Amino acid sequence: MEVIRFGKMKNQSYTMKESLRALKTNIQFCGDDVKTILITSAVPNEGKSTVAMDLARSLTESGKRVLLIDTDMRKSVFIGRLRAASSSGGEICGLSHYLSGQKKLEDVLYGTEIPRLFMIFAGPSVPNPTEILEKRYFSELLQFGREHFNYIILDCAPIGAAIDAAVVAKQCDGAILVVAQGMASARLILNVKKQLEASGVKILGAVLNKVKMKKNSYYGSYYGSYYGKEDNAEA
Repeated sequence: MEVIRFGKMKNQSYTMKESLRALKTNIQFCGDDVKTILITSAVPNEGKSTVAMDLARSLTESGKRVLLIDTDMRKSVFIGRLRAASSSGGEICGLSHYLSGQKKLEDVLYGTEIPRLFMIFAGPSVPNPTEILEKRYFSELLQFGREHFNYIILDCAPIGAAIDAAVVAKQCDGAILVVAQGMASARLILNVKKQLEASGVKILGAVLNKVKMKKNSYYGSYYGSYYGKEDNAEA
């Protein structure tokens, strides 16, 4: 298996690490039947991809094997943000290659320099992401993930901007909604929640992101809590 190297990794503050620890603990207490977890947001730029990556890293630190899948085939950010490069120097193939039948699973599954973290990148943008996510290849991918990993984290396109996340949610054990302070309206967030519920997925909770916190203030944890400190990541 080819290994991906990252040219840039985000430093985590103490507050962020504590919030991640609380998030991870709450997920683990959801039960061992919750293995496939969707991460989405209402609108773009709320930091969902940052949360997905940081959660995956945090889970590996507990000894878990984690597969992080980028299903955002509309506006993926992982390769550029992480300055990811394959060990061979070749093209990084991704989910859109696999779902369209151009590549086999072993061609798009990568190890990373982070122990126990494996990734499938989004691949090139496609005009019909919702359609190809409904193909049997995606179901087979998730079944493979359940058999070989402790957790599968799926970074999805904002559900308020596209229906891809609702399609993915049908095959997931749980969903986490990332909400950036001051970004989406309460009405939109409630509509997004209803869309997820209509897919049949269990909503595990929400992460409040990009919070402007006063010095020494209480940073909270999961379920509508503070995540990080003025996290300016875009996703």
